[in-house]
Formats: sequence, C-alpha cells, structure tokens
Amino acid sequence: MAVIIAHRGASGYLPEHTLAAKAMAYAMNADFLEQDVVATRDDQLVVLHDIFLDRVTDVAERFPRRARTDGRYYVRDFDLDEIRRLTVSERVTETGLPVYPGRFPPRGGHFRVHTFADELQLVSGLNQATGKQTGVYPEIKRPAWHRREGFDLTSAFLQELSTHGYQTREDPIFVQCFDAAEVRRVRHELACGLRLVQLIGENDWQEADTDYKYLRSDRGLTELADTVDAVGPWLNQLYAVEPRSGAPVSTGLAERAHDAGLLVHPYTFRADDLPAGFRRFEDLVRFFAFDIGVDGMFTDFPDLVSRLLAEPRG
Repeated sequence: MAVIIAHRGASGYLPEHTLAAKAMAYAMNADFLEQDVVATRDDQLVVLHDIFLDRVTDVAERFPRRARTDGRYYVRDFDLDEIRRLTVSERVTETGLPVYPGRFPPRGGHFRVHTFADELQLVSGLNQATGKQTGVYPEIKRPAWHRREGFDLTSAFLQELSTHGYQTREDPIFVQCFDAAEVRRVRHELACGLRLVQLIGENDWQEADTDYKYLRSDRGLTELADTVDAVGPWLNQLYAVEPRSGAPVSTGLAERAHDAGLLVHPYTFRADDLPAGFRRFEDLVRFFAFDIGVDGMFTDFPDLVSRLLAEPRG
C-alpha cells in the first residue's frame, strides 16, 4: 500500500509547516511528515516552504523596510530571533488573497516558525510517546541559491539529521531535492547513506536543456537509480486525459520508474484542488494508488487518503 506523506503537515486544515499542522498529521496516521528546510542569516535551519517569508507570515508589517529590491522578504535576511517573532498564517497570493479560500482563515491563530531541530525533536517525542515510527521527509531547499548566499545548506542539513539519529537507509526518512546536481553530490561526494528522492519540477522535465532528461529513456532512469531510491514527480506527469472518453490513463512514467527499481512518490493530492480528469478526490486517490500503483502520495489531507486506502476496492 502507498505510504502517506503529510505535505507540509495536515496543511489542508492548519497553516502549512506549523508544529500544529505536523502534530495533527501525526494524529491522522501519516507515515511521513514533510519538512522544507531553509537557512536564516545566522545560519540556523528553519522549516518553511520558500526562501521567502511574505506569503505566509506578517513580516511586511513587522519589518516594513527589510524587503529586497524585488519586494520580497527573504529568510536569509533575518536572524532566527527575528523570525521567531513572526506570526505564521495560511498562504496568500501576491494580492493578499488566500490561495485556498476554504481552509484555515488567513491571519488567524498564533502560529510560529520553528527550527528543523524543533520538528525532529517533536517527531522523536511523539514516536516515543505513542510507540509508532512515523518518519520524516525533509527537502533541501534551493541549495545552489544558498551557496550563492555564502552558506552550504546541504552539509548543515545532513549534520542536523545525523545529530538526531538519521544516518542509514534503514532509518524512517527520505531526503528529497529538486536540484539533480545536488542530489548526486549528496550521494556520491558527501557519501550520504539515507534514502534519496529526486523531485521533478512541474514543467521543467519536458524541456530539452534541463537536468531531468534522464526521464526520457529507460536507460536514463536506470542510471538515476544508481543515485536515488525514488522519484517525486508532479502527479500530472504520471497521467493524461484520454481525449474521447475523458478518462485518465497512465503516461507510463511510473511503470518505467518501477522497472528501473525506483519508488514513485507523486505530489500533491488536494481534495480542494482536483486536477483535470477527476471530479472526486476518491477517484483521484484510487486511480493513483490502484491503477498506476504509486508507492507514496504527498497530500494536504492525510486523513482522507488514509481512509480511502483502507476501504475495500469494489
């Protein structure tokens, strides 16, 4: 059965990447909790989806003169003590409207940014208290950008994991990254023994000059399997809508990845944002789980996916 990866926590119900959202996802029996990791000005690792603060916090109100020339507020321009003073809220658009209007009210609640260490300690404590072994699924976020900012995010990231006991492929963890060159560095230069996942961008994989060209051939996928254990594609890359019937059909990418020995963990399954070809969340989950046979699902709604996977087919 496919594992359930809580995408930024139970983010369909609580603001993404808050400890509350992670605790809720844990209680919903997610198999893994996702962490996106970026660095502050004082080289502290924090859990946020972006290198920016302005779409999920009140940074513009608290520090109105700290934006860069592009108008964005960067995590890297703030010390951890400053970031801890911010209030985290539901994600909004550039114009301030909620990305998902039916979710937790924007600017509601008293949520805070936390460190990578904070979250690893939370998961460890919950595992001890419950006897479960829920895993973590952290992402090295924009490593090349961080290097240009003067910081080796990847090395600090791996050291934090090692400090908290994540050191071998038997540990309950997958390490993910979109940067294919960095994934190769993690495995072959830094000799990381953890299970690795090559994330695949929503559109980049189709461009001839991208580093995702290995997806075009069986040989490329086989070579990729020398570096990683799994691929994390955008779910739309795994299916197409049949023009006449309107029914979803596999593109064959998942099957070819399986033939190469790779696990397939697509993103993102959202009950309030269904992709083309699906009218019900139940149909989406069952198609990917049973027709395509993916090995894991990133979802904002771990409770719904858990229930659907447990129901008998028929």
